[in-house]
Formats: sequence, structure tokens, C-alpha cells
Amino acid sequence: MASIQQTVVEELVTLRDVLRWATSQFNAAELFYGHGNVDAFNDALQLILHSLHLPATEFPELFADARLTHTEKQAIADLIEKRLVNRIPVPYLTHEAWFAGLPFYVDERVLIPRSPFAELIQDQFMPWLIEPESVSNILDLCTGGGCIAIACAAAFPNAQVDAVDISSDALDVANINIDKHDLTDQVHAIQSDLWTTLEGNKYDLIVSNPPYVGADEMATLPAEYRHEPVSALEADDNGLALVEIILLRAAEFLTPDGVLFVEVGNSDTAVMEKWPDIEFVWLDFELGGHGVFMLDYAQCLVFTQRYSS
Repeated sequence: MASIQQTVVEELVTLRDVLRWATSQFNAAELFYGHGNVDAFNDALQLILHSLHLPATEFPELFADARLTHTEKQAIADLIEKRLVNRIPVPYLTHEAWFAGLPFYVDERVLIPRSPFAELIQDQFMPWLIEPESVSNILDLCTGGGCIAIACAAAFPNAQVDAVDISSDALDVANINIDKHDLTDQVHAIQSDLWTTLEGNKYDLIVSNPPYVGADEMATLPAEYRHEPVSALEADDNGLALVEIILLRAAEFLTPDGVLFVEVGNSDTAVMEKWPDIEFVWLDFELGGHGVFMLDYAQCLVFTQRYSS
């Protein structure tokens, strides 16, 4: 797309120029902003500042009218083109995403973190965890790039955290993030098909953001989602196949005072329709998000007793 290279390199001069132009282009292209940024301006800002090796947290007024070099503009133009033409989400272009106030490495082997779990983790799952300081073992089931597990480790510094995923590619990314945050003694990446290799383990807190998107919803997702691993998004049975496996055995892996939190997003209605006699506690979020339920050990035990064949 020569016009992008030509416009950025030849016609634009300052950081302010490039940011304004990119924002206008993103708006005109009607890009989707669901991977960490809320609008075209913030999407363009993060992309451009990352390319210039500047902190991507706020617009740097000090450098706003600084002239960009030819090489800098070429690099920025390349990223803008990939965002516009290929609809690649910004975190995959910068290989950085933020979750629960922490930076993480991401690439197309894992989902870009955007879960409302961040709010729960920063609040130490209060009031559902009666004594957060007593939590000693945490499980992040379907960990992906390890963001939830690592954020839990930061919120519960005295707890050991198992970060479990079936995908070896995802666990490679998780280990990059575990090393990045210097948590190799606290967070343990484990390859497992859900509960398969966890026999005998007991956890005070189990958190899971499993694949939960049904086929019908997958067909409606914006193009940006096509860059994420399908296996981390889609599940059979209207999105509930893996959720059911998690629920059937959760009580086996919880301590008597333990609690389970599962994110199911837009499959929340399907959950309530399939298991209407289970008293799921659905959580509200001040910072946005939905589709997360909580069950305690006793409720998980009831689920197992009613639905185990």
C-alpha cells in the first residue's frame, strides 16, 4: 500500500502530524477496538509510541512537535499499514499488552488479555474470599499467556500458582512472561488437558477463562479476532463443552473453603439455560465486562452430584 508509505514519509513531519493522520485513517477504516484500547486515537498512540521507543501510557507533549526521521516514519508507516490492511490488533504488532496494571509479552500463539478478571484480582476476589491472606494455592486453568496467573501471584505473594494449558505454544509464551516478572519460584506452567495431570492437587482459588465462544458467535466476530488462536476462543456445545468439564470436577480440586471463578462471556445465557437449578453467582464489574460466575466448594459438589453420569 504505497500511498501509506508515501503519505507518512513525504508529507508528515512531526509526531503530532503522524498521530493525527493515523487516528483519522483508523476512524475512516472503522477498525475494531476490543484488545486493550477504546478508540482510534489510543490505538494509534500506542502503536506510534511503541515504534519510537517512548512510554506508551500518555501523549508526550514534550516531543509532540519533534520532527521524525525518515527511518522512524518508515517503521511507523509499516505498522499502520498492517493495522489498516490486515486488521492486526495493536498488541500483536507491539508484542505488549497490559493486564491488571502489569505488562505482558503477547503474540499470535495466545489471546490478547482483556478479561474482567483483572478487577477481581486487584480486589483479591473480595468479598468472596473471606481471608485472602490464607490463600496458599491458586490454579489458573486455561492460562494462555499466563496473564491471570501472574496477576494472581502479584495479588497473593504468599501463594503458589499453577498456570495450566493444553497448548505447548501458549505455555511457551506463559514462560516468557513468568521469566519477565521474575516469578519462576511462584508460578508454574503446566501442560494439561484441563484436570488431566492435576490429580491430587488442592486449590484455595481456581480461576478459569476457558474457550467459551459458540460457532454462531464465532461467525460474527470482527476481523481482528481472526488473528487469535481459534482453539483458545471456540468451544463445542454452544461454547459450554469445556465449561462443563471444569464444573464436573472442580469440587475434587478445591479445598473445603475454596472458590471457583469462571468467565463465559456472552455464553452466560447458555449457562443458565443448561443448568437452571445451579445457583450461579454472577458478578458485576465497575470497569466493564460481564459473564463471570462464582461457585464455592459446596456448590461445585452439588453440580458434580447432579450432573455426573
